[in-house]
Amino acid sequence: MASAGDEAEDDVRTQQRRNSPDLDPPDFSELRVVLLGNSWSERRSVGNFILKEKRFITEKAPGQCEKFITEFEEKTVTIINTPDLLQANVSADKLNEHVETCVRFSYPGPHVFLLVLQPENFTEEQKLRLCGFLTRLSDRWFDHSMVLISTPRERSEADDSPDLLLKEMIVKCQYRHLKLKNIDHLELLTRLGQIIKENNGYLSCDVFKDAEQRLTEEDVKLEEASLVFSPTQDNGKIWRFSNLLRKLIFRKFSN
Repeated sequence: MASAGDEAEDDVRTQQRRNSPDLDPPDFSELRVVLLGNSWSERRSVGNFILKEKRFITEKAPGQCEKFITEFEEKTVTIINTPDLLQANVSADKLNEHVETCVRFSYPGPHVFLLVLQPENFTEEQKLRLCGFLTRLSDRWFDHSMVLISTPRERSEADDSPDLLLKEMIVKCQYRHLKLKNIDHLELLTRLGQIIKENNGYLSCDVFKDAEQRLTEEDVKLEEASLVFSPTQDNGKIWRFSNLLRKLIFRKFSN
């Protein structure tokens, strides 16, 4: 459990970051953020904080992903907030459904996964479910992730297991983390922009790649059969096949 001295030191570091000349305005034109975590109310607050308006207003977590878009200072910001995915009663089929929705809402790919975690009740089971969900999206999810730690409530000093689990997630996210109580809007957007820069853009999700591969395997034979009897030149064949594939993929992820 963090001591008062540790918290004071964190506050000093945060103030130094805010006063640093390196904290330039975030350099991106578009940002797509997926919110994940073990508390709907905290995710809702973070989503509203990023959007700078109260778009997430429900008190109870919805059963589906929610998507909100806003624009300010010539930047388009999209927030995809997920339902409570870390509960044990979420079935594998439902989890797959949420994965597909998350991919569709963040097309052509999310820039950042923001993991909003409460340290006092983050369990081993939740950690495994969170990592499992992210791995279904891409095996490179950790390159695009940052932990946002909510303000902890009182708990027993003898129980330090949530702190250890939280540290494991921070290590997985390559030590990217912020404390919710210590950030302002500019700093958070700047840190998110740094993740975009480090990765040269968004994450191409494996779910999309798998679906594209399935479409190719299912439709290539049909298209090849039609090309056998086509009198067009080779360039025309290539164009027709590419156009068909684009249409199939677009229809798959636009419905």
